[in-house]
Amino acid sequence: MKRRARLVLAAVATLALVPGLGAAVAQLPRFGAHPLPYGEAINRVAPVERHVTNMVTAVNFDYRGLDTVGEEFMLLTAVTGALVLLRGRRGESVTDSAAEAPGRPIPQRSPALRLLCRCFAPVLLLFGLYVVLHAQLTPGGGFQGGAIIGSGTLLIYLGEDYRIWRRHMRAHLFDAMEAVGALLFLGAGIAPMIAGASFLQNILPLGRTGSLISGGLILIANAGVALAVTGGFVLLLLEFLEETRAAEPEDEA
Repeated sequence: MKRRARLVLAAVATLALVPGLGAAVAQLPRFGAHPLPYGEAINRVAPVERHVTNMVTAVNFDYRGLDTVGEEFMLLTAVTGALVLLRGRRGESVTDSAAEAPGRPIPQRSPALRLLCRCFAPVLLLFGLYVVLHAQLTPGGGFQGGAIIGSGTLLIYLGEDYRIWRRHMRAHLFDAMEAVGALLFLGAGIAPMIAGASFLQNILPLGRTGSLISGGLILIANAGVALAVTGGFVLLLLEFLEETRAAEPEDEA
């Protein structure tokens, strides 16, 4: 299909969708309105029943915690599948050498870039930990905090070099971290069943509302998600960066 024909087809399709889009926008509830009672019910009962002030965390790790367990293992499966595909083609060998395209040598990091990365790496780590630890109090949680921590490790590669990145980011460590996190979340659901309660039933002391130690079993489930997401993000970064490296003679044999 020629470019002009594609543009005409795109314009016709857009015009056909405009009436439906306009009708959908016109039927949207006003800002701040909650047409369903579920949100209002959670806002009313969660602070009393779970001693938390972040309702999203209460829903994710308690009221619909079984769904979150499924989502967590979907992430674990997706990361494992990516690792199997990449390592299956490349093998388990690693190198300290980054990739070098012909005629495009890797420039040395400037002192300013090194300084910025060294300053912001610990800041991102602390902020990620803050987001994880305050999941029951303020917006955030194990997934958000784990994504911040895992992505923040990339500053080691950006500010230093590939050799230092590989030296500090050990795949086996983060393999174990991801697995332990997923098992910790699953264990938080099975442990109450062993004690005679329901799956993920909150049987731990709930603590005082508004304090760092509150929410009972929510803290354990949130910690498991944080470990699994951090490990998964770092593993994906390791594999993606390993894909860009220059092949060593022994790798090509």
